[in-house]
Amino acid sequence: MHTLRPVADPATYRPRPGSIPDSPGVYRFSDAHGRVIYVGKAKSLRARLNSYFQDIAALHARTQTMVQTAAKVDWTVVGTEVEALQLEYSWIKEFDPRFNVRYRDDKSYPSLAVTLNEEFPRLQVMRGPKKRGVRYFGPYAHAWAIRETLDLLLRVFPARTCSAGVFKRAGQVGRPCLLGYIGKCSAPCVGRVSPEEHRRIVEDFCDFMAGQTATYLRRLEKEMQAAAAVQEYERAARLRDDIGALKRAMEKNAVVLGDGTDADVIALAEDQLEAAVQVFHVRGGRVRGQRGFVVDKVEDVTTGDLVEHFLQQLYGDDTDPASAEGSGDGEAVPREVLVPELPADTVAVTEWLSSKRGARVDLRVPQRGDKRALMETVARNAAQSLALHKTKRASDLTTRSLALQEIQNALELDEAPLRIECFDVSNLQGTEVVASMVVFEDGLARKSEYRTFNIKGVEGQNDVAAIAEVITRRFRRHLDDRVAAAEDRHSGPIDPDTGKPRRFAYRPNLVVVDGGPPQVAAAAEALEALHIYDIEICGLAKRLEEVWLPGQADPVILPRTSEGLYLLQRVRDEAHRFAITHHRKRRSKSMIDSTLDAIPGLGEVRRKALMKHFGSVRKLRAATAEEIAAVPGFGPRTAQAVVDALAAAGGAPAVNMATGEIIEETSSGPGAAGTATGG
Repeated sequence: MHTLRPVADPATYRPRPGSIPDSPGVYRFSDAHGRVIYVGKAKSLRARLNSYFQDIAALHARTQTMVQTAAKVDWTVVGTEVEALQLEYSWIKEFDPRFNVRYRDDKSYPSLAVTLNEEFPRLQVMRGPKKRGVRYFGPYAHAWAIRETLDLLLRVFPARTCSAGVFKRAGQVGRPCLLGYIGKCSAPCVGRVSPEEHRRIVEDFCDFMAGQTATYLRRLEKEMQAAAAVQEYERAARLRDDIGALKRAMEKNAVVLGDGTDADVIALAEDQLEAAVQVFHVRGGRVRGQRGFVVDKVEDVTTGDLVEHFLQQLYGDDTDPASAEGSGDGEAVPREVLVPELPADTVAVTEWLSSKRGARVDLRVPQRGDKRALMETVARNAAQSLALHKTKRASDLTTRSLALQEIQNALELDEAPLRIECFDVSNLQGTEVVASMVVFEDGLARKSEYRTFNIKGVEGQNDVAAIAEVITRRFRRHLDDRVAAAEDRHSGPIDPDTGKPRRFAYRPNLVVVDGGPPQVAAAAEALEALHIYDIEICGLAKRLEEVWLPGQADPVILPRTSEGLYLLQRVRDEAHRFAITHHRKRRSKSMIDSTLDAIPGLGEVRRKALMKHFGSVRKLRAATAEEIAAVPGFGPRTAQAVVDALAAAGGAPAVNMATGEIIEETSSGPGAAGTATGG
C-alpha cells in the first residue's frame, strides 16, 4: 500500500538545544517547498516545540504525519498570550495551513443586509463574505424567511429594496416601482423623501431588528392614541395595522431567554474524525439567526481547542469594535458567549473577545436554567447536523484517497499526486487564444490558485503550440519564484512586497493537459527545455477518456468505474470551464471594442467613459439610447448610433473551434475567487 505523503525525519530539522526561547509565541512548520503546513501558539515555545521532537511513536497519528511532512520550523516571540492568539489567527488566515483545523459552512446561509455605505441604503438578501459598511441580520436558514420578514416590515419601514439599475431607471423616468405605489417603499428614487429622511427610516428598521422592539411599539401605540384623540381615524387605523404587522414579525422569533440577553450559544457534536458546530445568535432574548459549520479534525484537538479555533474564525475578522455593522467576515461579538467547554487559555481568549467588542465579554459554560436548556437544544441541532453531514459525505475522504492512490498506481508515480495542475486552451477560429490553469489539492479544487493566460505568441488554431507556451510561462515563473524564495530566507514563499504567497512558487506532483499525444509531448518538451525533470505529465483525451503519458505509444486505460479516472475528468472539465469563462469575457470585450470603433466620432476616451458608466458588456447591450445619452459626452444622436451598432453586431452564436461547442453570449461559468491573469 502506497503512502500518500512523503516521510521525513524530524531530527533533520530539529532546532539546536537552547535555541528556542522560553516565552509566549507563535510557531509554524513548513514543508520541503517552503509551504506553511501548520501554525500553533504556546505559552512557552520551548516546551511546546520540544514536545514535537520526542519519541515520534508517542505522538498522535495526525501529529506524526505533520512532523514527518515538515522540513522546517520557525517561530515569532510575542509579549502576551493575547498577542499570540491574534498572530496565530493572522497566520492561519494568510497561509491556510493544511494541518490546521478549518471550519467551513455546512451550507450557504443568507443574511438580511442593510447597505448603510450607500446614499440611499438598500435592504436585501445577501450571501457570502461580509462587506465593510453593511449591517447584517441573521443568518437565516432560508432566503424566503428573509423575504417574508421584509414583506411584513416594509409597510412600517418603507425602505428601498430595489437594485441599483431599477433605482436609477425609476429616477430617469420619474416613476417609482410597484412597491412605491402600494406604500411599501418611500420612493427616494423620485424624491418623495430626502436622503436624510430615508436614512432615518432605515435606522429605525435596524433598531427594530437589533431588538429595540418594545420601545418602538410603545411609540407607535402613543402615536395611534394621539391620532384617535384628534379624530385622525385613518392615520390611527394605519398605525394599528403597523403595530399588528410588527407583532406578527416578532412572533416568528420566539423568546428563548426571558431577560432580554444578547448572546451567541455554541454547541458541538464530534467523533474521532469530524465535528459539527451550531451557533444560535440570540439578540434581545430572541433567536435572530442560526448557522452551522463542519470541520475535519486534521490535528489532535480537544473540545476546548475546537471551541478556541471556532471563536477565532467566528469573530476574527470583526476588527472594528465601534462599528455596529461589523467590518469583515466575522460576527459582531455579543455580551455573552456560551460554549460547551472552555478553551485552555480562557483568560487570553476572553481578553481577546473583549478587545474585539470594545467592552467586557462573558465567556462561560451555562450550568442551569434557560441558558442550559438552550445549550442542550443547540447541541441536538449540532448532532443532527453531524449525522446529516456524514450521510452526505459518506466515504468522501476515503474516496478521494482511493482516487489519488489509483492515479499513483496507474501512472506509476513515486508518490500520490497531492497537487494536480491542469491546463486547457480555448480560442475562437484562432483568435483571442487563452489558457487556464486549475489546481486540485488532496482531490479538492483550490480556486484561489487558479490562473489564466492570454496567449500572444501563437497564431491560428495551434493548441499544441499554445500548450507549450503556457507550460513554459507557468514553470519559468515557478523557477523565478523559487529562486526569489531561496534568496529571501525570511519570507520564503511569501512575497515581501505584497505579503501574500508567491503566485507560482509551489510545484505540482502531476500536470494534466487536455488532449492526447501531441499536447503531452509539447508539455514534456517545454519542461525539459527548462531542465525540470521531477514533475510528472499526462494528458486526458476526450474521445475515449484515454490517459496518455510522454513517449508511450499506447494510452493508459482506467476502468470507467475508477475513482482515479473520475478525479481526472473533474480536473479536466474544471480547466475547460475556467478557460471558456475567461475566453467569453475577452471575446465580448473585443467584440464591443471593434463594434464601437466603427462608429464615427467615438474615440477611446468616450468608449472608456461608456464602459465605466455601465460596468459590463451585458449592461451596455441592454441599455436604451436615453440611458446612453445620460453618460457625459454623449448626445442623443451618438447614443442612438451606439444602440444601432450593438444591435447590428448581435446575432449568430459564436463557436469555440477547439471544442465545436456553441458559446452562448448570455451564459458564463461561475468565476473562481482570487483569479488573476498569469505570466
